[in-house]
Amino acid sequence: MAENGNSTEPIKLTDNAAAKIKELLADQQDAPEQALRVAVRGGGCSGFQYALAFDAPKEDDNRFEDKGVSVVVDKTSMQFVFGSEVDWVDGLEGAGFSVNNPNVTAACGCGSSFQVDEDAAEKAASPV
Repeated sequence: MAENGNSTEPIKLTDNAAAKIKELLADQQDAPEQALRVAVRGGGCSGFQYALAFDAPKEDDNRFEDKGVSVVVDKTSMQFVFGSEVDWVDGLEGAGFSVNNPNVTAACGCGSSFQVDEDAAEKAASPV
């Protein structure tokens, strides 16, 4: 896995994110069946918002594993998040997951929504 952002992995997790996900899943009885779902929903002032949740994989999901954590992404969201890195940030402004997405062309001031170039999303989703 490349560290410079030129990874062929659909979604990467930082060490901090993987550790936090494992910690959160440890408290759930159905943890073995759960995966981190990374999704994109319409909304926010820039057009799209991330949705991260624990969920059981569905039949048509893209499935993969990074740092011992199962990750699933639905086919529609994959075109927007391909190549992204999920991190766990704990700072003065609070703690939470953060998505570093190379496909983002604009984001709102509060950082909760984003916009992507349609051509970039299509290129990211197509095999090289």
